[in-house]
Amino acid sequence: MSVSEDRTVQPSPATSVPVSGIADPAPLGLAAFALTTFLLSAKNTSWMSHATGNAWLGYAFAYGGLGQLLAGMWEFRNRNVFGATAFSTYGGFWIGLGLWVQLVVNPAVAAAKPATLAATVTALNHDLGWILLAFAIFNTYMLILSTQVNVAVFAVFLTLEITEIVLCIGNFNAGAALLPTGTIKVGGYVGLITALAAWYASAAIASNGIAAGKLRFPVGRPLIS
Repeated sequence: MSVSEDRTVQPSPATSVPVSGIADPAPLGLAAFALTTFLLSAKNTSWMSHATGNAWLGYAFAYGGLGQLLAGMWEFRNRNVFGATAFSTYGGFWIGLGLWVQLVVNPAVAAAKPATLAATVTALNHDLGWILLAFAIFNTYMLILSTQVNVAVFAVFLTLEITEIVLCIGNFNAGAALLPTGTIKVGGYVGLITALAAWYASAAIASNGIAAGKLRFPVGRPLIS
């Protein structure tokens, strides 16, 4: 049949795209990332002056970690390689960060003596600097690839890239500081912007996923298409 004929060509069974049957997990993954990032960033900005500052820790396991990891697995089922890689990696990031605090930071600080406390804290700050550097490298190529998704997702990866770089520098330069330094506070504020960007992307994708919904939030066209 000629493509110029005014008729619709039905795809053959061999070329038809299989239907996943799984709803889009991206709103869940983005919301989980946003909330955990918000809590940790609030600590980094020193907003939590009347709190323990560890509110993020449980959610690093249960929401930012497990929630994103589940979203990543469902994205694999939906054949979305980009979403699966992003959510699974940052789910692992939050679980890994929580385990690092529980298995490395807390025992090291508890075992430190007054004479060795400064060296211990400096080493821990450097640990976190290396962790952030590693994830900034990963985030760099995900940022480049996100230009092919949409503006909302690109904004999340762009603000996250800045957050990771600023916090990486801040932690390498923090020395024995127990409280957030000026650079870490800047990273915390950028992290809050990252959380807001992720929440917006979550809300936008969720609104577009309601079949009969009339309220739609724009996500923007891909920067490269």
